[in-house]
Amino acid sequence: MPYEMILTETHGRVGLITFNRPQAMNALNNQLMRELMDALEFFDENDEIGAMVIAGNEKAFAAGADIKEMADKSIHQMMDTDHVAVFGRIRTIKKPVIAAVSGFALGGGCEIALSCDMIVASESAKFGQPEITIGVIPGAGGTQRLTYAVGKAIAMEMILNNRTLSAQEALQYGLVNRVVPVSDYLNEALKLAKEIASRAPLAVRAAKRMINQAYERFLSDGLAQEKQVFYNLFGSEDQKEGMKAFIEKRKPEWKGK
Repeated sequence: MPYEMILTETHGRVGLITFNRPQAMNALNNQLMRELMDALEFFDENDEIGAMVIAGNEKAFAAGADIKEMADKSIHQMMDTDHVAVFGRIRTIKKPVIAAVSGFALGGGCEIALSCDMIVASESAKFGQPEITIGVIPGAGGTQRLTYAVGKAIAMEMILNNRTLSAQEALQYGLVNRVVPVSDYLNEALKLAKEIASRAPLAVRAAKRMINQAYERFLSDGLAQEKQVFYNLFGSEDQKEGMKAFIEKRKPEWKGK
C-alpha cells in the first residue's frame, strides 16, 4: 500500500523502512507511527523477509514526537489516542529489527531505537530524552529501557537533566552495537540484517523471543506505570507551559503544578 510518511523497499531478505518527514526532522506523529507499524507487520508476515531495518536520514533518525500534535491534549485525550501503544507494538514483531541511526535520535526517536533489537549508529548519532524540558517524562519506554541499557546513573542524567549521548558514549555504555562513519551506517545496518536473515528463520525468531523474555521479564509493569505517569502529566500546568514554550521557541516558566 502507498505510504505518505515512510518509504519501504527490500534488499534481498531484508525489509527497509525509512522515515520520510525531513522537513520536520522525522518528528513522530500518529500517522507516521501507524504507517511504521503497518510496514513492520507486513514484512513480519512475509516469508521472503528475514529481518528489518528502520532508518531516518543522515541528519535525523527522529528528533522526537510531534509536539504540536499533543500539546493541547488532556489526560483523557492522550489515553484515548494511546499514542504510546504503537511503540509497544514494535516489541510484538517476531523477526529481528535493527535501527540505523544517524544524527538526532531524541525523545520518541530514541525510544523507537530502544525498542529495536539492535542499533547501528553513525559517528554523528546523538541519543537523548529531552522530555523534561517540556514538562513531561519519556512515555514510550525511555525511563525503563534506557535504564536497562545504560544503567541508573546515566539514565538519571539523561532523563532528569537532558544529557545527550554521543555515538561513542552510546557505544561505551552499551546502548548501540557499533559506530561507523556517516557514509556507511545504513549499509552496515543492512549488512548486519542480511547476515541475520540468512540464518535459520525459526531459530532466529525463537532466539529473539527468549532474549527478550530474559530482558523484559520484569519490564512490563514498569512500562505500564511509565505510560500512565506520562499521560497524567497532561493534567499539569507545567506540561501545557512546557510544550507551548517549545512551540513558541522560548524558555518555559515552571509553576510546579
